[in-house]
Amino acid sequence: MQWKRHITGLVFSIVFVVSYFTNKFVLSVLKFTYPTLFQGWQTFIGAVLLLLSGKFGWVEMSRITRSAAFSWLPGSLLFVGNIYAGSRALSRIDIPIFFTLQNSSYVVSYIILKVVHREKTRWLKLISVCLMLLSAINLPLHDPQFDYSGYLWAVGHLLCVGAYRAFQVHYKSSNLSDLEQQCINYLFSVLLLAMAAHPTGDLMGAMEFPSLQSYTFHCGCCASALLGFLLLLATVKLKSGLSLEHFGVWIFLSKITTMSLSPFIFYMDINTPSLICVVISHVGEALLVYSHRDSQLSSANLLTPGRIDGDLSVVESGLCSSVDEGEERLYTTYHARLVSKFKATGFCDRFFQI
Repeated sequence: MQWKRHITGLVFSIVFVVSYFTNKFVLSVLKFTYPTLFQGWQTFIGAVLLLLSGKFGWVEMSRITRSAAFSWLPGSLLFVGNIYAGSRALSRIDIPIFFTLQNSSYVVSYIILKVVHREKTRWLKLISVCLMLLSAINLPLHDPQFDYSGYLWAVGHLLCVGAYRAFQVHYKSSNLSDLEQQCINYLFSVLLLAMAAHPTGDLMGAMEFPSLQSYTFHCGCCASALLGFLLLLATVKLKSGLSLEHFGVWIFLSKITTMSLSPFIFYMDINTPSLICVVISHVGEALLVYSHRDSQLSSANLLTPGRIDGDLSVVESGLCSSVDEGEERLYTTYHARLVSKFKATGFCDRFFQI
């Protein structure tokens, strides 16, 4: 049903916008700049709600084996770096600037996949990556509210996001779903951030926080944790029902909406050159989303999965986080279904001894 997909996308966009505004409010307006506690709280609530949802059957989660959890730990470590550095950066820079710098994480992913896995270059994707990189390089030169520390944390954030995306694309185990991966991320984050709270000084600093007993602060923290969990569920739901291209479109529209509304919610001082950098970066992101369409079409033409029991495209099921992951899983799924067909007819037993 097309209208159900649109409703799911609309819900995702609303939760996305409100979640970013809530985090920005707590970090910048209330100035609760203690990320080990703030992100630790969010991941703790997320872990509890996710485990309870799995236990009551509200979401589909299998038992996570110890070997699968250990193999995913590098991704969890990158996830912690992502949320910690992202929290630091968002507390110091405006949302449009944050998204523009965050777009450069695609450059990191592109370089890793190109160097390590020697993936083929698509010119449209290369142009989009170059636009996002050039925008991020020129942005600090023209930003009237340039904050060295904020930009430094943003660089750490985009490095972790890009590396996490590359790790997720070529993660070899098929035993973990998106929710199971996120559950490991949550649990690992709670443990690591709790241990880091005292050495970083966040624990003592929070005790002296002026709004610690404020009703507004309590509501903001509770809302941020709940919205983070709802955003996870909305993301998984949206990915499961849309193609990679359409999923990227909804993320793009959600970011544009957030940036467009943010000047009406928070004080911003942005000049024309900075605005041009923001626009060019998101033009590059739009080209990247469009390049996903070409990749899906080329993969479909190459494998023609429709000849066996309808549409086998994993890309169309929305289970992939990038084009390259989609192509790899598309081939794997097609091959597995083809072998199962041969087994059913006994062809493999007689000729391939499978």
